[in-house]
Amino acid sequence: MSWFEERISPMLAVRGKPFSSPEYIYEIKWDGTRAIAFVDLKNERIRIQNRRLMEIAYRYPELDLLDFVKESAILDGEIVVFEEKLPSFYLLQKREHVDSKLKIGILSKMYPANYFVFDVLYTESLGWLTSEKIEKRKEILSRIALNSKRIALTDFIEERGEDLYEKAVKLGIEGIIAKKKESPYLIGKRSKFWIKMKKRKTIDCIIVGWLEGEGKREGFFGSLILALKSGDSYVHVGQVGTGFTSEFIEWFYKKLLEIETNQPFFEIRAKGVHWCKPVYVCEVEYLEVTSDLKLRAPVFVRLRNDKSPDESLLQELE
Repeated sequence: MSWFEERISPMLAVRGKPFSSPEYIYEIKWDGTRAIAFVDLKNERIRIQNRRLMEIAYRYPELDLLDFVKESAILDGEIVVFEEKLPSFYLLQKREHVDSKLKIGILSKMYPANYFVFDVLYTESLGWLTSEKIEKRKEILSRIALNSKRIALTDFIEERGEDLYEKAVKLGIEGIIAKKKESPYLIGKRSKFWIKMKKRKTIDCIIVGWLEGEGKREGFFGSLILALKSGDSYVHVGQVGTGFTSEFIEWFYKKLLEIETNQPFFEIRAKGVHWCKPVYVCEVEYLEVTSDLKLRAPVFVRLRNDKSPDESLLQELE
């Protein structure tokens, strides 16, 4: 298999609190769609792969990756859609849920995506770089990158993590990520070499069912039943019933009906319970976790089409 056909799961970070250290570099956590880009200049072809190893390049025709690098390479970065000057979950979701070529073309002009590149895993001249320290990979990346309208390198600073965190939060950005200078690139692994620091408490939960809606939501879902994995079991962490747009409710209810099942995942005391196959993952914001492992005041943020249900683990709950 050539480098261009590889299927690569990205390196992931653990959660942590803001800190400063000369042993780390710090960069903005864009929190868009994580994307590995394969750029083959010789054959003028590209691939973009999300965390679930799905091919998504066709959804973002505005990303001119062939004009971004001086040589063929595999890049790691984040696809972000902005509303004014801040990343927009809502607009990104609009881009992620479309497969029609016509609609993709229209949305690429209405809500253009940007690709922020922060790592390089392979170059044609040097081969695989995953065992190199991140400082070396950043240096190589800066050498092969060119100016491009919608693709850019992610800036980083050394040592002053707390300063960057405070500035990011004031600007309305979710948080930052710290990366140890000596860290290699660990494909498909979550490592303490990388530490994410977020303003909000969020968790990516598996949607395992829904409760029937009432009032304006009659005939749709009222709330989504959430779970996290612990070994081979699903642990109930509550329901989320706020944060949805009416447009999303109508669209997603049809998706839920397609994957409805009679198999319950756990006992739940409520009326109008429906179960579904554990296909979808959603990001949920919450205040705290109760003593019985339920999310307090959960709010739906967005679907995580780039994330596998197997990544939504109980141990991630704060």
